[in-house]
Amino acid sequence: MPLSNLKGYRNVVATASLGCRLDLKTVALKAQNTEYNPKRFSAVIMRIRDPRCTVLLFESGKIVCTGAKSMNDAKTAAMRCARVVQHLGFQVHYGEFKLQNVVGSVDVKFPIRLEGLTMAHKEFSDFNPEIFPGLVYRMKRPKVVLLIFVSGKIVLTGAKDMESIDEAFDFIYPSLCQFRQLPPGEKA
Repeated sequence: MPLSNLKGYRNVVATASLGCRLDLKTVALKAQNTEYNPKRFSAVIMRIRDPRCTVLLFESGKIVCTGAKSMNDAKTAAMRCARVVQHLGFQVHYGEFKLQNVVGSVDVKFPIRLEGLTMAHKEFSDFNPEIFPGLVYRMKRPKVVLLIFVSGKIVLTGAKDMESIDEAFDFIYPSLCQFRQLPPGEKA
């Protein structure tokens, strides 16, 4: 069952280069939807409305795009940011766009017996409820880390593309169903 069928949430993090150094004060003062507080964080925070995304602009000209729902949205937001900076008079040479991380989250809508799942998948699982309430499942192929909670909520992270998130969820879903915690009195 693909993650998208369960109305899963996705967050894409990507980086790019504007190919020039930036005067962050100038960017913050002249561009709309920006905030800059160098005492708190050494980057300008630019909010892009469509696609809804946040871009961090660093003095080096590197940018980090976060909050996008897809790679295309991240690319579009990065390009819009580059255009804004170019209109401010900087010599932008946009490039080096790279997807850094894809995060997905979903609620399978049933509780999961984490102890059983841990025992069945020992080599991939780390579950220590005194330290962290979720089971940490380190999948080898695709290389994705899943945080699985007894509530049925799952966070998938570390992927370099959207397909890996879906592939990881498709792989783990039958095991989640196998270790579904049934309500008291109900039999399997």
